[in-house]
Amino acid sequence: MADSLASQIITAIGGPENVRSLTHCATRLRFELVDASKVDQNSLEHMQGVLGAVPQGGDRFQVVIGGGVATVYENIMHLPEMAGVGGASASGDGQKSNADVKAEARSKARGKVAWLDSFFEYLSDSFRPILGVLLGASIIIALVNLLISLNVIPNDEASAGWVFVKAIWKGVFYFLPIMVAYNASKKLKVDPWLGGAIMAMLMTPQFTGLMDAKTTTCVENAALGTKSCMANIFGLPMALSDYSGNVFVPLLMAAVLALVYHGLKRIIPESVQLVFVPFFCMIIVGALTAFIIGPIGVWVGNGLGVGLAWMNTHAPFIFAIIIPMLYPFLVPLGLHWPLNALMLMNIQTLGYDFIQGPMGVWNFACFGATAGVLFLAVRDKDKDMRQTALGALAAGLLGGVSEPSLYGIHLRYKLIYKRMLVGCGLGGVVIAILGWLFPSVTAAGQTVHGVTTTAFAFTSLLTIPVFNQMWVYAVSIAVSFLTSFLLIITFDYRTPEQKAEVLARAAANQKTAVSSVEAKGVAPAAATVTATKTEAPAAAAATTTVVNAPVAGHVISLDETGDPVFASRALGEGVGIQPADSTVVAPVSGVLQTVAETGHAFGIKTDDGVEVLVHVGIDTVKMNGEGFDVKVKANEHVNAGDNLVVVDFDKVKEAGYSTTTLMTVLNTVAFASVTPKTGVDVKAGESVIDIQR
Repeated sequence: MADSLASQIITAIGGPENVRSLTHCATRLRFELVDASKVDQNSLEHMQGVLGAVPQGGDRFQVVIGGGVATVYENIMHLPEMAGVGGASASGDGQKSNADVKAEARSKARGKVAWLDSFFEYLSDSFRPILGVLLGASIIIALVNLLISLNVIPNDEASAGWVFVKAIWKGVFYFLPIMVAYNASKKLKVDPWLGGAIMAMLMTPQFTGLMDAKTTTCVENAALGTKSCMANIFGLPMALSDYSGNVFVPLLMAAVLALVYHGLKRIIPESVQLVFVPFFCMIIVGALTAFIIGPIGVWVGNGLGVGLAWMNTHAPFIFAIIIPMLYPFLVPLGLHWPLNALMLMNIQTLGYDFIQGPMGVWNFACFGATAGVLFLAVRDKDKDMRQTALGALAAGLLGGVSEPSLYGIHLRYKLIYKRMLVGCGLGGVVIAILGWLFPSVTAAGQTVHGVTTTAFAFTSLLTIPVFNQMWVYAVSIAVSFLTSFLLIITFDYRTPEQKAEVLARAAANQKTAVSSVEAKGVAPAAATVTATKTEAPAAAAATTTVVNAPVAGHVISLDETGDPVFASRALGEGVGIQPADSTVVAPVSGVLQTVAETGHAFGIKTDDGVEVLVHVGIDTVKMNGEGFDVKVKANEHVNAGDNLVVVDFDKVKEAGYSTTTLMTVLNTVAFASVTPKTGVDVKAGESVIDIQR
């Protein structure tokens, strides 16, 4: 019986003895290791059920699982060999984690400014553990709005039933400051209950009741629709605010608390720290928060919200386009959390938010790209990608979660972002135009250009009803989704080599299945009909028995090329040619199924079904077409000997890449034999591969 996924992960991570601690968040397992060099990253990345393997700084490592991460975590922690290994809840206690992106992307964008990395980690880990309750509350809000719009339930806030339903989701956002304070304190290695207790002080009926005291003076803010009050406490002025739903105050408070907490632990004897550290923290930080930190946090949040609102009012086109264009780069690096905090602040201060509409455009462009990948996976019989894309698409469309799409697919294939960004941009243009022509009207009667919402919602199909001017939002996300989807299925998301590898694997699986049927002696009439249909075109076409050299030079075996993928024959049997000329020609007559934008790879299918890949140089895709003068286009019919590309091989050498030109028969498994001729010098057009049917 095969090992469970949990056992496979622990084996690939270096064994239980290599694990110092293990935690998890919304989609990832987070390992603190003894020695990160013991990790078999390749095994993890190709493991069924694993979306990605991401090394972190030092001896930290993340394994991306997706929505089922909690189950995998529990299975790992219940393995007998994991007894005694440090574990924690889903909070990631004590773990510093960069955003989930491929190691090379992180190294370019993160790690250059240590304090900035730590700041964004602090923001991320303060919100990440409450992702689930925020998602649950947003879906409840969406369903309630949908039922109200369909007149299934009345919009009557005086109804006891309505008050009860509202309390189910309202509690999440009302007490959000306490949750954030708990997580932020935990991140800074402070007793999290202490942080939560200090924040809860500002939300007690006694504290909020100060606004109604006789000695308190209050002023209405017409712009924000809020009330600011000033109380006299022991002869000192204290600005009073409604802190429910505020996220900036607990973030600032936890930072100050950390300084006080760790300072007190250094000067108070350990034997009495349990009593006196919380005692002094509650008095000192409680007073500082009430008098100074709280008002500053409210002022900062209000200022940022008003600033963005001004931009949305006076430059709505720029705002509506820049948000969906930025999000694809912010989310993988974890830099989107400040915007999420601003959304919550907007709802608290303005009574509505205008960022989530354009953000939804990015999300649906992301999901559209995933849908395109799923379409191609089904068409190409790519079972692994089909499962990955299906799970990621379900998580996106129903939950509004982009992580499975990003980490399981998008960051693995660089071409996806090029297609997806077009969807983001076009959807942004649509929401900008329609939002201007058909502005929203808030509950306070304000006219706002753009799509607004009064709830913090994860942008999914289920939460469409929470948006004001719902049809504008629906049209915009549909445009972004369909644009990304159509671009992916039209232009693909894989390089010619990646596509060829998938097709070769599918062909091999099909041959294995046919062989299995034949071994059992099964030859139904349907199989005979199928064989006749597939063989008829081949009989009508000239039979291809040889594949010619695409370039003059010395012929070597694939084992000598230095490329492990080609040497493994995953792309079929073939040859490598060390070129002596700059012109690369078609080795057979047929249709160009693929022509790489960079000019380094060409896929040709003959009329009788032979699929040939010509790959000019190794890793030359990184040259981005420099030095490659392409003479043909995709879907064009070429004859053997027609020019494909003229290559400046001197530039290839100067760039540090091998000039060896590789050529394989992708569907090698479909023939009786494919025999390369190696160790000889040839001219372009001379036979180098023999094919037997």
